[in-house]
Amino acid sequence: MSSTIWSVDEHLDDILATVRPLEPIELQLPDAQGCVLVKDVVVGVALPPFDNSSMDGYAVRIADVEGASEEFPAVLTVIGDVAAGSAGLADGQVVGPGQAARIMTGAPLPAGAEAVVPVEWTDGGTGEGPAATMRAHSDAPEGATGEVRVHRSVEAGAHVRERGSDVKPGDLALRAGSIVGPPQIGLLAAIGCATVVVRPRPRVVVLSTGSELVQPGEELTGGQIYDSNSFALTAAARDAGAIAYRVGAVTDDAETLRATIEDQLIRADVIVTTGGVSVGAYDVVKEALSSVGDEDEPGSGIDFRKLAMQPGKPQGFGSIGPDHTPLLALPGNPVSSYVSFELFVRPAIRALMGLPDLHRPTVRAVLSVDKALTSPAGRRQFLRGTYDEEAGTVTPVGGSGSHLIAALAQADALIVLPEDTTSAEPGTETDVILLR
Repeated sequence: MSSTIWSVDEHLDDILATVRPLEPIELQLPDAQGCVLVKDVVVGVALPPFDNSSMDGYAVRIADVEGASEEFPAVLTVIGDVAAGSAGLADGQVVGPGQAARIMTGAPLPAGAEAVVPVEWTDGGTGEGPAATMRAHSDAPEGATGEVRVHRSVEAGAHVRERGSDVKPGDLALRAGSIVGPPQIGLLAAIGCATVVVRPRPRVVVLSTGSELVQPGEELTGGQIYDSNSFALTAAARDAGAIAYRVGAVTDDAETLRATIEDQLIRADVIVTTGGVSVGAYDVVKEALSSVGDEDEPGSGIDFRKLAMQPGKPQGFGSIGPDHTPLLALPGNPVSSYVSFELFVRPAIRALMGLPDLHRPTVRAVLSVDKALTSPAGRRQFLRGTYDEEAGTVTPVGGSGSHLIAALAQADALIVLPEDTTSAEPGTETDVILLR
C-alpha cells in the first residue's frame, strides 16, 4: 500500500487517465439500447416519406367544400377508398371536381386532393340519395360509396402530414455521443437504419469479500450479516449504463479470491471488489492482488491507497490480466462502498462508454440544519442528504457513520464538505452532488 495520502481528485484523475473508451462495434437496433453513438446519423429518406392523412375522413379539393355547413352541406361523389399501406386510389384515379376519396389514417393523399375532412365533419356517407341506394345493393362495385355530405370547409393541407415535415434527407438525425434510448431506436427504425455503430455498454463484474457475508434469503447465524454491497453496486453499475454481473460473496481466502477474479476476466471490462482493502489481518483483496502481474503482465497490478476523504479512505486501483482490465477495490462498509462507487466507478463506466459528461450534477445549496456540522481537518467529507430544489436547501440524513445504510436509502444527494472545512454552520452554502 502506498504511504502517500492521495486526494479525491488525484485518485479520480489516475483512474480516468487509465480508462479508455471501448472500441466501436456495429449492432442491430435492439442490441444498441443504452449504447453511445460513435458517428452522426444522417437521414436518408424523408419522414414521413409521402403526404398522408392524419385522420380517418375524406380527401377533398378545397374549392369543393368552400362554405359548407350543417344547413348547406357540400355533396361530393366518393370515387373510392385509400387504405394505409396502399399506393393510392385504384387504377390511377384522381380526385376531380365534386369528388372525394374515403381515406384512413396514415394512407397516402391521393392525386388531386388538397386536404382531408375528418369523418366527424361529414355524414359518413349515411345520408339519403345515391349513397343509400348503392349500399342497398350487394353487387355495388368495391370502393363505390356513393355520396358524402361535408358540413365544414377546410384549408389547404388540413389534416395532412406533409412529406418530410418531420425530417428530410440530409438532415442530422442523431449526433455522435448520443445515448441510444427507446425514442432514438424508434427514429433510427423510422428512417430505415437496421444497424448502428456504437460503443458497447461496459461489462462490469461486482464481487464482495468476507466470510461473514450471507446471501439474502438465507438464515443468519452468529457473526453473519447479509451481503448488501454486491447488490447495491451491481444496481449502481446498471444505473450508470453498464451491463453488470454480480458474483456471490467470496470468503476470506486469498487464493479463492484470486481464482474467482481470474475466472471473471473473460466477461469483464471493469472489475469492482468491495471489502478487504483496509489494514486488518483478513483483508484478502490486498493479499490476493498486491503482486498480480509483476512479472507475467508488465504494467498491471493493483495499488492500494489511503485517500483524504470520509467515508472511503482505503481504496485500490490498477489493472489485472492479459488485457489489463481495470480493477477498482472499494471499502467494505456499505456507505463507503456506495460513495466510492459514485465518485470513482461511475465516471470510469461513463468514460468507457465514450460519454463526455462523466459526473453526477453538482449544485450549490444552503445547509438546513439545527446545529453546525463537523468534518475532520484535511479530509473531504461526503454526507448523505435530501435536496430541496425549490428552496435551494439540503438537509443531512442520518449520521456520518459508514455503516448507516438506512440513511443512505433515504438520501438523494451527497453533501460535500471540503478538506479545509472543519465546521459548517446552519445556512452555509456548499456543493451538493445529486444522486437522482
